[in-house]
Amino acid sequence: MITGDRRFGPGNERYELQKTAVEELHVLYWGKGSAGWRIWPPIPKGFDVVTVQDPFWRGLFGWVAARRIGARFNVQVHTDLSAHSFVRRRLAHIMLRRADSIRVVSEKIKKQVEQIGVCTKVSMLPIYIDLSRFRAITPGTHTSKTVLWLGRFEEEKNPLGAIEVFKKIHTSEPQVKFFMLGEGAQEKIIKEKATGLPIEFPGWADPVPYMELADVVLCTSWHESFGASIIEALAAGVPVVAPDVGVAREAGAAVVPYMGLADAVLKVLQEGTRGELKLSMPTAQEWATQWLATL
Repeated sequence: MITGDRRFGPGNERYELQKTAVEELHVLYWGKGSAGWRIWPPIPKGFDVVTVQDPFWRGLFGWVAARRIGARFNVQVHTDLSAHSFVRRRLAHIMLRRADSIRVVSEKIKKQVEQIGVCTKVSMLPIYIDLSRFRAITPGTHTSKTVLWLGRFEEEKNPLGAIEVFKKIHTSEPQVKFFMLGEGAQEKIIKEKATGLPIEFPGWADPVPYMELADVVLCTSWHESFGASIIEALAAGVPVVAPDVGVAREAGAAVVPYMGLADAVLKVLQEGTRGELKLSMPTAQEWATQWLATL
């Protein structure tokens, strides 16, 4: 497996699941922040499958490697292809048409891949998430309506857009409280823009205590590869308001245009609706078995 995820190795939940599904799993890390190639464990001479975690430059490297050693070439697509540059999209088209098997994490991405005109089977298997902690959540007692936003304070997550949504909500319902869980490059400017608003910034924190208090989770991302926080919130019974990104629509979020996010949040707060996860998520054993089949 060729990955750009520095955390993907021994101790990582997905790594351990995938390792149990095959006789041997070898991981080659190629990405930013590495001092070189990191491989767990050392590479032997032969492989049955070379799988790559994206269809871009890692995909090209994986395709060349697979052809040289006579292995099957598997491509994983965890990202919305429309969110990438023309060059990356073209490279993805070339790699996906050369894949022996393809796995995507949502029906939305599956449609994008199939429109390319691939000649192999496209399997849909969501990212594995252990939802037991979130399904065990019961709403906590709180006197004020609460809106929760969580993610990295980076451009793609659009945290500044969340501040604008909060301003509109605050104008209509001044008693509503807001939490923004996360950290990132835009943290300083976000906190400046939030001056005068009842927003708390706990940093990176366990989301469970905050979901116990949340009446709604707001997503403002410009694009999502999947949307784990959306899945987790809905599994906890917390409604989600989001644009049409990642698995938001499939999972059961209230999907609206960006300009309608504030009104949709206010509607949820007024009606007191609960969230419901509509996407079927496999157990750990089911996921490992299904993942093996996608290769």
